[in-house]
Amino acid sequence: MALPSVKSNPIEDFITNLNNGKNRKKFIQKDICIDCKNPATLFDDALSLKEYSISGLCQTCQNEI
Repeated sequence: MALPSVKSNPIEDFITNLNNGKNRKKFIQKDICIDCKNPATLFDDALSLKEYSISGLCQTCQNEI
C-alpha cells in the first residue's frame, strides 16, 4: 500500500473536486490509479513512485501526461 503525500484539507477538497469527486488518498491507499483505475504497483523509478504519492497517477498515465 502506497502512502499519499500529506496535503491540507482545503487542498485535498480542491483536488477531489478536480477529479470529479474521486478521493486521491483513497485511490493511493488502495494502489489504484485515480485516472485509469488500473493497479498502480509498478513504477520505473523512485521519482515516479513519489509522483504517484502526490498525484495518484500510475506509471502509464504519468507517461501519457
